[in-house]
Amino acid sequence: MKSNRNIFKTISKLTKVIMVVVVICTSNILLYGCSFISKESKYNNKIDIEDKSNKDLKNNNRVEEFGEEEPQVDPIQDEIDAMSLEEKVGQLFIVGFDGYEVDDNIISLIKNKKVGGIILFSKNINTVSGTKKLIESLNGLNNENKVKLFMSVDEEGGVVSRIPKEMGHFESAWDVGATGDLNYAFEHGKAIGETIKSLGFNLDFAPVLDVNSNPNNPVIGNRAFSDDPEIVKKMGTEVYKGLKSASVLGVGKHFPGHGDTDVDSHVGVPVINKSLDELKNLELIPFKYAIDNGVEMIMVGHLYLPQLDKDYVASISENIVTKLLREELGFNGVVVTDDMIMEGVKGKYPTNESAVKAIEAGNDIIIVSAGIHDQNSAMDGVVEAVRNGIITEKRINESVYRILKLKNTISRH
Repeated sequence: MKSNRNIFKTISKLTKVIMVVVVICTSNILLYGCSFISKESKYNNKIDIEDKSNKDLKNNNRVEEFGEEEPQVDPIQDEIDAMSLEEKVGQLFIVGFDGYEVDDNIISLIKNKKVGGIILFSKNINTVSGTKKLIESLNGLNNENKVKLFMSVDEEGGVVSRIPKEMGHFESAWDVGATGDLNYAFEHGKAIGETIKSLGFNLDFAPVLDVNSNPNNPVIGNRAFSDDPEIVKKMGTEVYKGLKSASVLGVGKHFPGHGDTDVDSHVGVPVINKSLDELKNLELIPFKYAIDNGVEMIMVGHLYLPQLDKDYVASISENIVTKLLREELGFNGVVVTDDMIMEGVKGKYPTNESAVKAIEAGNDIIIVSAGIHDQNSAMDGVVEAVRNGIITEKRINESVYRILKLKNTISRH
């Protein structure tokens, strides 16, 4: 028993010694170790920050690399990239021809020049069945081409009407405006749209957004909705919406306003000697309203506004098409010229020259309604201007992009 007690005493002493050693070691660690850790932590923090920054940079690089490997797909741009220069230039033109049936000229323009659209007039439209057959033939000629055709017509109602007589007759814009009924204007546009759509058209050069402020105007008159810009802007925009509800694209015309003129641009050059402020208080009101309410295409007239551009009529003026219409009024849609065989522009420039000037000014589409020589000359002139560096191909691509984007909103036929 005595020996056992001695053993327990020895173990007890050893335990106490061990405990003392542990306490001393722990104290030293706490006393000196914390100071060490504190000093090291400053560097560790820096390292952590640098590591985090490097990780973020690496992650960003991974995102950028991922983005480069898988860019967003743009089918419209892909379509443009696959087109030749000649095909792209063809998209910038809407052309016409003579007769109730296709002829060699229009066959060549569709198959060889790859034109973007056709415009039909009374000289092409006779009966309902004949018109449908003609449009089917034109679309058939275009089947091998990459892009659908704009099949267009001037159907305003009133004095400017192209539909077959057997389909009846639509009242004038002036009569529609006189009702003061916005729903009536919408239904009027819808009825026109449904009628021409049934024939095969997808584009109507209407509504007229001119304010008929000059009683001596020989060309606008009751084609306008009113002599009050507030009525014109609302009624015209509703007609546009009505057309669109029938799957027909409308066109607001004739920018920047053909109402206060006493000359018809078909036979001469109308002069509008007004300042920009004066235009903003009258002529531009309907166009600005239509733009703000979704109009997708605007036609520019052959109108001379010397206070805005001393050198060129509106249709070939960069000051008016780009600076005023696009930049000042914020229009991002398709801009189309009035017919380039009209005296308002052809009287001064050959068609190949005016076509180049129209593109330089900022137009997307050029109408050349007749004359195979003028039509070929205009398209060849634009191609040559690109090849000679007068117009960049990038500029052509911008217009083609807007055109294809708009065409994608309509059915193939």
